[in-house]
Amino acid sequence: MKLRSFLFAATLLCGPLVAPLQAQQAADAIPPEMTTDLSAPVTDPGLRASQLLKSAGRPAKAGQWMISAAHPMAVQAGADVLREGGSAADAMVAAQAMLGLVEPQSSGLGGGGFLVFYDAELGEVFTLDGRETAPLDATPTLFQVDGAPMGFFDAVVGGLSVGVPGTPALMEATHERWGRKPWARLFTPAIRAAQDGFPVSARLAAMVGVDRDRLAVHPVTAAYFLPLGEPVQAGDLLQNPAYATSLEALAESGSAAFYDGQVATAIVSAVQGAAQPGMLSEWDMRNYTVKERDPACSVFLSFEVCGMGPPSSGAVAVGQILGLTEAFYAELDQPLAEVLRTPGKRDDFLTLWGNVGRMAFADRGRYLADSDYVPVPVRGLLDPAYLAQRAALASDMSAMAEVVPGQPQFDHALNWADHEGRALPSTTHISIVDSYGNALSLTSSVENAFGSRVMVGGFLLNNQLTDFSFRSHRDGVPIANRVEPGKRPRSSMSPTIVLQDGKPVLVVGSPGGSRIIGYVAEYILRVLGEGQGVQQAAAAPHAVNRFGTYDFEVGPQGDTIAQALAERGFETRVTGMNSGLHAVMVTPEGLLGAADPRREGIAYGE
Repeated sequence: MKLRSFLFAATLLCGPLVAPLQAQQAADAIPPEMTTDLSAPVTDPGLRASQLLKSAGRPAKAGQWMISAAHPMAVQAGADVLREGGSAADAMVAAQAMLGLVEPQSSGLGGGGFLVFYDAELGEVFTLDGRETAPLDATPTLFQVDGAPMGFFDAVVGGLSVGVPGTPALMEATHERWGRKPWARLFTPAIRAAQDGFPVSARLAAMVGVDRDRLAVHPVTAAYFLPLGEPVQAGDLLQNPAYATSLEALAESGSAAFYDGQVATAIVSAVQGAAQPGMLSEWDMRNYTVKERDPACSVFLSFEVCGMGPPSSGAVAVGQILGLTEAFYAELDQPLAEVLRTPGKRDDFLTLWGNVGRMAFADRGRYLADSDYVPVPVRGLLDPAYLAQRAALASDMSAMAEVVPGQPQFDHALNWADHEGRALPSTTHISIVDSYGNALSLTSSVENAFGSRVMVGGFLLNNQLTDFSFRSHRDGVPIANRVEPGKRPRSSMSPTIVLQDGKPVLVVGSPGGSRIIGYVAEYILRVLGEGQGVQQAAAAPHAVNRFGTYDFEVGPQGDTIAQALAERGFETRVTGMNSGLHAVMVTPEGLLGAADPRREGIAYGE
């Protein structure tokens, strides 16, 4: 392997910021053959066997514990902790620390996330909000020039898009509450890998190649990903001593080392000195807090589907899509499982699926935002009576001509405009069930691939502020998801734990921007509604309708299905849909793990 050291003093070639690409992101452009990387550095024979099982389309099986995550090295770090008697919280910290090194385009210390945790001792689901926050100096016109919204990548690249990171605080809060192993021990694998170097995956190398012009804008970032002006290549051994130093500070002093110390000062300096300077201050860093929120739970068949409520739109939208689908067929007195298993009903079901997806996203755009700033009718949006009323408007024969938000029961005054945010994907997900019966679902992100492209301390800073609406008002009415000081932007991340009789049966989540909602809803429908196997469901082609254009995944049947649905009145598109579903299912016979074949992650358990 070639050795490419991470040297801050390296000479680099900084190219100009290129014009924004179309909405389709680099993540969807990565060829499928690059995602299952059997050359990944896994030393554990069991993990190697899991890679082969995934390639064969078969689930991982275990009796005591299971972890499924987006990179084999992260799975190995988490598995080693679980094998030593660690909890799901311990394994998550170890895995997330490793992901920040080996999958920097997706998540890391400079990002944020949402965590759903089932506490087996208490028999309850808890949710922790580690979402980034807007600086206190931010205003609703942050991403406007002369009153007009900026271009997306004009806003993304640089310090202006950086929110206060939440991941380190979320890792610590989770460990303090549910951890069993010493905090410092959990960082050892990632520190060692950062010092010794890790082989660049085919996926990371391909994404660096696609994004090289933006990565070249900031000198530190360019020195790492484009040494001597050329992108790192698959198989290169990449060292990151700066990241090791940051992790060592976290291991020794906890998240205080990140939010109130040299790391915080370096982050603020990098943001304010970036090509597009931001407003982040040391005061913003010191005042960041993880917030415990009420889980957003909905009923689907005999299951309770629980996830993260506002500022995430994920659990509400997933619950609506599933609830609308069930309510529609219940009114027709047709068992959902029978409909899903009848080949002749495929086009009818996909017609309904496309319509209810649009309905859920119409409500999402109208009502979902940070509930600390905007009243959000979570219970009203998930009320079975409301969903039955909305489902009566749907159709399984043709595309609905118009889809507008509904009017859920609301116990607060409301005067906000809707906004159709179109998040672009780069995120990661971890699902874990430990030997104590706890379950954990974490989705974390830096937002766009490589975030703001600003690098400090060996990690990339997020561009999560571009998840806010760039507009502040519509028709004179303020937009719910507009930028405001200290506010958390709306997200589509959907970490989910599904319960039956009060106990977990399925832990799942995915990256994929606003398509995450559709990916997770599809997966739950396939596994619990149709009875597909966990790995089979992860590999099945996607069909997602968010804003009117019905997306079908490229594949053997993509064009045929798209044509059939176009004849029913939908605007259709066949495109790459690079999900990253990671799931663990709890069965009477043991645990089953699945990892999306579109990416390089695996599931492993013992």
